[in-house]
Amino acid sequence: MDDLNVCLGKQCAKADGVSVWEWSGSALDEGDEASKWFSTYLGKPSRLVRFNAVSETRAVDPKFAHGFKVMFSDEYPFLLISQGSLDALNELLKEPVPINRFRPNILVKGCEPFSEDLWKELKINMFKFQDVKLCSRCKFSKTINKVPTINQENGIVGSEPNETLKKFRSDKVLRPNKKQQGKVYFGQNLVCQESLTEGNGKTISVGDCVYVFSKASSPAEAAA
Repeated sequence: MDDLNVCLGKQCAKADGVSVWEWSGSALDEGDEASKWFSTYLGKPSRLVRFNAVSETRAVDPKFAHGFKVMFSDEYPFLLISQGSLDALNELLKEPVPINRFRPNILVKGCEPFSEDLWKELKINMFKFQDVKLCSRCKFSKTINKVPTINQENGIVGSEPNETLKKFRSDKVLRPNKKQQGKVYFGQNLVCQESLTEGNGKTISVGDCVYVFSKASSPAEAAA
């Protein structure tokens, strides 16, 4: 298929009835060309929409990060995973999986596997990030959160890496004295303190150093 180019500066029509989990509202429709491209690629009628930050607000769970907002990402604006954690998982799998199975927007290198479980306060470039909670990848259900098991290249669903993650990244293993919820954890959800203020130019880049200022004592003591 030809590449799709979307101009973010054009006027867009409003699309109503857009929903993500518990949130519903309106969004900006990117037009018929984008709709045709995605409909052809996915094999079903589709529209590409952009979050309308002018008229809509979607708050994160106030129990974990009061006052912060998110757009169309899952629950929180940032998900951090280390390359070491992915490498450690892949050593246990018959067929390694790429990082796109977990969809982080911050991938860090140079730390021990699963170090990010403990990070509470960190700085990237000039921006301060705060942990929210460990990222739970699934409940052990046939219908809930299959995303890590979906091959992003062909859409085929398998059992891995969830089956392997259950063996060493479940709440039963990492948090044995806490309430058991049938979850596995891979990655750390974050919010950025500077996102609470207005203004553009807030950018982190490939190669930026990560500075960790405080840590939890163990995964059992981290928020989850």
